[in-house]
Amino acid sequence: MKFTEAAGANPTDAMRVLGRPTDRIEGPLKVSGRATYAAEFAVAGQVYGVVVGTTIATGRIVSIDAADALAAPGVLAVVTHENAGPLGVGDDHKVPMLAGPQVDQLGQAVALVVAESFEAARAASKLVQVDYSAADGAFDLADAAARGADKPFRSNGHGDFDRAFADAPVQVDATYTTPDHAHAMMEPYASIAAWEGDALTLWTANQMVDWAARDMAKILKMPKDKVRIVAHHVGGGFGGKLWVRADAVLAAVAARQVGRPVKVVLSRPQMFNNTTHRSSTIQRLRLGAAADGRLQAIAHESWSGDLPGGSPEGAGAQTRQLYAAPNRRVVEWLAELNLPESSAMRAPGEAVGMMAIEAAMDELAEKLAIDPVELRVLNDTQVDPEKPERRFSHRDLIGCLREGAERFGWRERDPVPGRRREGRWLVGMGMAAAYRGNMVLKSAARVGIAGDGRVTVTTDMTDIGAGSYTILAQTAAEMLGVELDQVTVRLGESSFPVSAGSGGQFGANSSTAGVYAACVGLRDRIAEAVGFDPATARFAEGRVWSGNQSVALGEAAGGAGIEVEDRIEFGDLTKKFVQATFGAHFVEVGVDADTAEIRVRRMLGVFAAGRILNPKAARSQILGAMTMGVGAALTEELVVDPRLGGFINHDLAEYHVPTHADIPHQEVVFLDEEDPYSSPMKAKGVGELGICGVGAAVANAVYNACGVRVREYPITVDKVLAGLG
Repeated sequence: MKFTEAAGANPTDAMRVLGRPTDRIEGPLKVSGRATYAAEFAVAGQVYGVVVGTTIATGRIVSIDAADALAAPGVLAVVTHENAGPLGVGDDHKVPMLAGPQVDQLGQAVALVVAESFEAARAASKLVQVDYSAADGAFDLADAAARGADKPFRSNGHGDFDRAFADAPVQVDATYTTPDHAHAMMEPYASIAAWEGDALTLWTANQMVDWAARDMAKILKMPKDKVRIVAHHVGGGFGGKLWVRADAVLAAVAARQVGRPVKVVLSRPQMFNNTTHRSSTIQRLRLGAAADGRLQAIAHESWSGDLPGGSPEGAGAQTRQLYAAPNRRVVEWLAELNLPESSAMRAPGEAVGMMAIEAAMDELAEKLAIDPVELRVLNDTQVDPEKPERRFSHRDLIGCLREGAERFGWRERDPVPGRRREGRWLVGMGMAAAYRGNMVLKSAARVGIAGDGRVTVTTDMTDIGAGSYTILAQTAAEMLGVELDQVTVRLGESSFPVSAGSGGQFGANSSTAGVYAACVGLRDRIAEAVGFDPATARFAEGRVWSGNQSVALGEAAGGAGIEVEDRIEFGDLTKKFVQATFGAHFVEVGVDADTAEIRVRRMLGVFAAGRILNPKAARSQILGAMTMGVGAALTEELVVDPRLGGFINHDLAEYHVPTHADIPHQEVVFLDEEDPYSSPMKAKGVGELGICGVGAAVANAVYNACGVRVREYPITVDKVLAGLG
């Protein structure tokens, strides 16, 4: 099915099952421990592998001595570049998953020790001796940015920014920094690999099953159709599991060597340096406004780092379309650093970009003596500022701002910092807009009805904790007129139809649209099977209807059942219209007047993101994203070791994510809307929208509470205390 024009009336509009706050259909499996994650599969004869990581950031391996490890009890093999055979590099990898002889980053796998037990493999991994020749590396983003670059990685401009900014009567010129961030998902990177002849089965924690099969085939230099990926349940990813990592590659290589299935699970410390992270950023914002608050000029310049061949964090993405201004400049520079690989992390670009532009907007509002909400309303745009002939498919940022301000009691905010006090606590309010682009990818599914009337949905879509099983079941139940408990959903295998996968906030909207397409075909087949006109047939109560006549779906399907496979293919609507999701965050904080301790007291998020397919799951996604945003604002920071070129705080004891005590009352509100230009489901993604803007809202609240403007995230006690004097 091709989606090339706005969706009209269709069976999903009934909202009998869709749009309801529905419990997760796989929930009982998870709470009872019966949902099987990658490391939990019981594969007969499996042995265990432990990764040995490099201890230098860049240079070469001079020699590897594995003799002592091989002589240790229970050890079966030690895999290194010397015996692994030729290995390729995946499409989205910057470096090989196995170092040798070149070393590209600290913690890069240099060996895998395989033994009969995990304990034996772990003990023997300490016996592998590696001699290196270290090279000088670049590890400091600020230093790299100061040295400059030959040309920007990306640059977009419109109008004459320099002239307009110079002429603007009110200006903001401020630089904000964000540190390196870790995904820190609950489930570690884990894989079990088994060979049967020349065919590989890989049980792995991965968000994108088809990409995993593609990359494993390329790395191992084998046909893709000989690679089977299984990822039934994934315990979080946030973008870190978009691509296969060393656990998957080395498990497969080792399993082929020892002739037995091999399980590899990265330890928590290894996850911080061996895998990927979000790069730190340096962002300069320049805003020029007329005295009435209308923006005349916007410039957003950002610097971020990655390994050679990588790309920068797209921190300026939202600035191109968030606010109206006739003169604009968005530039992104890449600094080549020898730190662990940078890659996608929840809301790549906007998550950290909004931390800068929305803080700058707060500073501008203060200079103008205009309420921060009203400043944003004043500069709203319904068209692409760079291409005014291209309008937004649906944009209700103003609705989010107005609804949020009313619900939060924004009118009670004192615009003068430091004037509201409750005992030892200085109390302040802050807000920020939320913006995240709406992406869609082609997505396929197979839907069938058996003779007993049960419906089965099959697709390689993954569930990384967001509720994919449930919304796909809801879609099929809505389309076919059955109850939710009559639908079985099968996910996460590479032999299944290729879906969009889980990532980029495109998973839910795209994959449900794929199920929709298959259901449209299945409805036609069922109607034709009983002699009804497919154009007028109705599906309800587990039956297909034509006027007052009806036939049970199971009877219509017959003993053999009927099954249809199709996929949604999106046309050029994303080019004709700007498609994005919007929101507004409101935060209240307390700052201890003596110690500068910061406590988030309450949070509200209001969002406009198309039709919400499952409000309960969507709310959970937003709550998690808002919590993650608090972490980015106040605690999360990977600390770079300038000597070794890696991250010092490589565990959850020193990399501080929010705990229950850090998170207060949170409220989530979805505006009632549909976007027919987005998909047949008239929906959009929400999972990443919820983090965008949170950090700035917290920063703005801290400033309102105590008058200290911290532009260097995270906003820690020492930085606030210095400002308090």
